[in-house]
Amino acid sequence: MKPTRFETAIALIDQKNAEDPNVYVVETINFSKELLYSQRMSRKLLQFNPNASKALQLAARAQHICRWSIPRSEYPMDRVGYLKWREQLKRMHAKVTSEILEQVGYDEEFIKRVAFIISKKQIKKNEESQTLEDVICLVFLDFYFEEFAAKHNDDKVIDIVKKTLVKMSEKGKQEALKIKFSDKSLSLLKKAMM
Repeated sequence: MKPTRFETAIALIDQKNAEDPNVYVVETINFSKELLYSQRMSRKLLQFNPNASKALQLAARAQHICRWSIPRSEYPMDRVGYLKWREQLKRMHAKVTSEILEQVGYDEEFIKRVAFIISKKQIKKNEESQTLEDVICLVFLDFYFEEFAAKHNDDKVIDIVKKTLVKMSEKGKQEALKIKFSDKSLSLLKKAMM
């Protein structure tokens, strides 16, 4: 049976992310970092919102597409540099994804919708942008938070979690509390929620 346009787009996104030279190790298995991340995004999205639209599913899968191609080190290591880097990444993620969607035959309106969601425009106002932001935060908390917390002092971790929580919806925050954390991480999360 011929794959659908959606399945082909997912495969092409995965193909791009499989090119990531950065490796992430899970239980002694090496994964391309962004391929693993994108698969986690898809799984978490469907757990969080089983009725997510195809546009939102594609945006989640492509949220970090080719991220390694614009290194953080190319920007000043301060808050302004970080924000400029993030904006450049969003534009690049939307562009690469749009090219894939055009290649598989999606129409311009659908492509613009996916690019809009990837760009995380109108968080708190646009339901799909907000859902993507919630899923990004949930993936961070579920898969990357413990490792991040181990590398930084408690005050910095609490500050980052506070900034993460501000971006989340109430539904997202409730979902975050269902994640199994170590006692220390749960304590930091609860302090950040105060």
